Parts: sequence; C-alpha cells; structure tokens
Amino acid sequence: MIMTREKLQRIADDFCDNSEYNYLGSRDGAKKPAADGDGASPQKLDTEHFGSYEGIRFFEHSVFSICRADDPGFINIKKPEVVGAHHFSPTDWLPEAKTVIAIFFPLTEQVRTANRVNMAWPAEEWLHARIDGQAFQVTLCHLAEELLKKEGFAVIAPMLDSRFSGSSPITKNKSEQAYYTSNWSERHAAYAAGLGTFGLSKGLITRKGVAGRFLSIITAACFEPDKRPYSGIYDYCSFCGACIRNCPAEAISKELGKSHPPCSGFLDSTKEKHAPYYGCGKCQVKVPCENRAPNAKGNH
Repeated sequence: MIMTREKLQRIADDFCDNSEYNYLGSRDGAKKPAADGDGASPQKLDTEHFGSYEGIRFFEHSVFSICRADDPGFINIKKPEVVGAHHFSPTDWLPEAKTVIAIFFPLTEQVRTANRVNMAWPAEEWLHARIDGQAFQVTLCHLAEELLKKEGFAVIAPMLDSRFSGSSPITKNKSEQAYYTSNWSERHAAYAAGLGTFGLSKGLITRKGVAGRFLSIITAACFEPDKRPYSGIYDYCSFCGACIRNCPAEAISKELGKSHPPCSGFLDSTKEKHAPYYGCGKCQVKVPCENRAPNAKGNH
C-alpha cells in the first residue's frame, strides 16, 4: 500500500507546522509568527478580538501508536469499572476495521507556561488551545479520512461520526461518575494502542507528557501494530501528588483519583466567565509528567 506509518507522520507534522488551524486568529486574516531563524519578521497582528494572544501556536508535533482493531484492550474498556458496555469497539464503528491509530498532540511550551502562572484560574492561552484547537483536530481527522479513502480504505474518525455521544446513556445525573463517560474514549483507545498510561488525574501520560489532546482513526487499512511498552494502567505515573495539590476544585485524591463532578463544576464556572471558552488543565502543568513520562523506560 502507498500509505505508510511514516507518510502519516509526515502529513501530521506538516499539518501541525503549516495549518492555519494551529495558530490562533490566523483564520481571520492574520499571519502566523515567523519561525525562529528564518530571516523573516512576524507580521503585526490585529489584536482587537484575540488581544495579545493572537498568533500563538497550539500544538507541537504528534506521537503515534497503532494497534489492531481486535486488540483485547478494547474488550476491557467495555467493563463497568473501566467505561462500560456502551463504549463502542472499533468494529462497532467500522465493521471491516483492521487498525486503530491513536495520536497525541502535545500543547506548546507557550500554552503550558501560561497556564502555570495562576494556579487558581486557567490562562487565556489554555482556553484558546482547548476550544480553538478543536478545529485543528477536526480538520486533521477530515484530512486523514480523505487520504485513506483515496487509497480505497474504509475509515472513520469517531469524533466526527454522528453516532458519537459525549455523555453516557446510562445516566443523565451529573453527580454520578457514569455521566462523564462516552461511547468512545480517546484516552482509553490511546492506552489500548500503547500510547501511554493513566495518572491520578485520569489524564493519559505519553512519552511527551500529559498536556495535550488525543484523537484516533479507525481504518480497514492494515498497519504494523506497536508493542505496548507497559503492562499496568498507571505504569507512567509516579503518584507524586502534584496534580492533587494543583487542582483548584480539590477533585483529585491518592485514594480515589479524580472525581468528575467537582471538576465539572469548576469547568462550568470558567465557562460562565469566558463563554464559549472553558477549561482548566492545572493537573496537566507544573507536574513531573507535563511533557514527559517520569516512569517510562529511558525517562528515569
């Protein structure tokens, strides 16, 4: 086949470097800042709408991990103590599925640094990366679907599918943990694919850290699967407790991990002030796993 893992990585890297969707405000006629050392000067940006944050870059180059669509990990996700029976398997999305490609896009140092300044409230840069950065993910998923379809392979990005449900059909009660599950978890799919393991905050720690966003592609194309470099769900977490101390909602504990209801309540308060923007991310910055996996082999 023409499409290879290396080609997919190059496409994703090029998209990350050059897509207007990876730079705040560039879709409104502004130009992205010039790269360091390229001899050009950044264009002066219109700050009327976005203030001093115009032109910031959201994401760095991604890391991939690939697994078979019939990997046993997807059966485990359906267990009640993980997500639940309502979580789709890859073949529920695409009956002819052969491969799941999990991708992590780390947030840039600029975005992460900004969110370390005031640990009681999210930085503007973080809010823009959280909401405006979604357009980057959606556009890349469309691009991946288009490329694989051109080569004759069926493909679905669950986040784009009309069947995707952001909340569980089990309960509509926001006080219950089950409310915060969906029929496709990008983090759990990434864990099954070998991209990283969970931390106390329930974020997924990759070799490029926990601060970033995940997406996945399910396809009938066959790619060589990666070998999972871990065996336990918390192998990359050092249980240092930094995320516990950082959480403004006091939603994380060593005994129970993250409790979704208080976290959700805090997110609601940020939306009340910044609508349509919202976010937090304090458990993803100023922690040892911000941009690395502390317990991964080679990271000691």
